[in-house]
Amino acid sequence: MDEDNAPGTIVLTSEHVRAARALLRWDQKTLAEKSKVSVPTIKRLEPISGPLKANKVTRDALQRALEQAGVEFIPENGGGVGVRLTHSYRKV
Repeated sequence: MDEDNAPGTIVLTSEHVRAARALLRWDQKTLAEKSKVSVPTIKRLEPISGPLKANKVTRDALQRALEQAGVEFIPENGGGVGVRLTHSYRKV
């Protein structure tokens, strides 16, 4: 089984990224700075619905930056996938 499709693994989508940025009140430039992913790449990825069409390094960098800022990605658990702020949310 592909590690990206293992049970409980989040398949990062453009919807996740946009929702996470909204929760953090980050613009695309801030996400780019925190993740070291370029603004043009983020601009290209975000409008396309569904799983991010990016290489694993880029997906991991985006997810890591958002998680370090206090975003938790919620796997499918009967209520649907989503994002939320953890109790450890902090401005970074």
